[in-house]
Amino acid sequence: MNVKRFTARTSREAFALVRQAFGEDAVVLSTKPAPEGVEVLAMAPETVEQFERVAGTGDTPPARPAQRPAEGLAARVERQTADRPAPGRRLADRLPTTPAAEVQDDVEQLAMSTLSFQDYVRERMLKRRQAALGQDEPSVAAPRAAAPSAEAPGRRPLPRATDEPKDFGALASMPGAPLLEEGASTPSSRRDQTEMMNELRSMKGLIEERFGALAFMEKLQRQPRQALLAQKLLDAGFSPGLIRKLVDALPATAADETAWATSVLERNVHTADAEPALEEQGGVYALIGSTGVGKTTSTAKLAAAFATQYGAANLGLITLDAYRVGAHEQLRAYGRILGVPVHTAHDRASLEDLLELLAAKKMVLIDTAGMAQRDSRTRELLDMLSHRSIQRLLVVDASAQGETIDEVITNWRAAQCKGVLLSKIDEAVKLAPALDAVIRHKLKVLGVANGQRVPEDWHRLSASALVQRALRGGGGATYRMEPDDVQLVFASAHRGGRAAGASSLHL
Repeated sequence: MNVKRFTARTSREAFALVRQAFGEDAVVLSTKPAPEGVEVLAMAPETVEQFERVAGTGDTPPARPAQRPAEGLAARVERQTADRPAPGRRLADRLPTTPAAEVQDDVEQLAMSTLSFQDYVRERMLKRRQAALGQDEPSVAAPRAAAPSAEAPGRRPLPRATDEPKDFGALASMPGAPLLEEGASTPSSRRDQTEMMNELRSMKGLIEERFGALAFMEKLQRQPRQALLAQKLLDAGFSPGLIRKLVDALPATAADETAWATSVLERNVHTADAEPALEEQGGVYALIGSTGVGKTTSTAKLAAAFATQYGAANLGLITLDAYRVGAHEQLRAYGRILGVPVHTAHDRASLEDLLELLAAKKMVLIDTAGMAQRDSRTRELLDMLSHRSIQRLLVVDASAQGETIDEVITNWRAAQCKGVLLSKIDEAVKLAPALDAVIRHKLKVLGVANGQRVPEDWHRLSASALVQRALRGGGGATYRMEPDDVQLVFASAHRGGRAAGASSLHL
């Protein structure tokens, strides 16, 4: 609300300032003596019109004392200047001779005063609240409107301590204040409408989910071959999204559903068994991955396989693992066995210097520090390995959960790597989660590690061998599902993100 305070030496000067600010139709809220002379509170006439429009046209504003005919600000200045004593007179000289008449004059001059305006807004607010809540009780402001009849004529009752704030800023911020929009609802009614809409949305989602569950369960009951395939794949450890894609695409002419699903999975698992091995290709390789996935052991296995064929003189070893105490000693121990010195790089500059030093080597292996996929230093390590001659190999723990493998593949930027190395497949109860992630992210499996022996436990498996191993499944009977449970799982989980990820499956 645009309410301004004006102070001047005389009333004439104060009203001149009001007229200069708000024009001839300015609304004067109050006038009182001040140390500077006279203080006037006034506001623009558009403010009153705005509140009258907000209040609406259907209600009648509270009764106000009769006003004088409209007159300009100049005329009011002349009249008030003639009636009021100068501010320099004594307090005894300023007291009116007829208090009731003086109060009535003030009410007539300042009809839209602070208190009358608050009563006006309060009555509007209460009527709107009663209309929103559907109540028929009389307005609470009615007794207050009738109260002046018991008082002296023309005098308004003093506000109680429990009344609304007396300043316009507090009035606008108090609970239940009228909205500056015609036909707007109260906060309580808006809250009820929001809760109702949330309940309707929840009910709609529940109905859709139940109908989807019934439809899918009916489909599995009518087609037992699909139900058996779904249960077999779920017991193996594949994701519901990939399984649903396979179940929906199962042809009616397939003689054996398991054989058909096996052939589809084999076509979607990319391996390097038809290409030369890494140790035969040579180059600069950096093994990256999370903590404890077997990067150092895999580096030693690759180094041993290469040294067996081409000799230790053509091999270079670099370690970046300076975070853990004595971490580089493990690779140095393997280097001493192979007769290959191990170099340590602490930053990108030293790494580039070592790569220039070992440029004549046929193969250079870089062992990196293990970091969690959510570690902020992961990006720094990847930036350090952004040299044009370095090819990255992501080492993935095959015994980890499917969600963890997904996150590792994403955060370690597996799409920018040459391929993945599956480690600890001897520890994995189910290999299916790792293969599921490899299929959905379209990654190539370059090798697998199934033990700690160097270099015996390093192999290259075909897609058929990996899929057959994954379909064998594993685990105790505690984690196996009954057919009814399988139907419920797929009926409620078919709208997840996994189904979208399995859309790249080539059938």
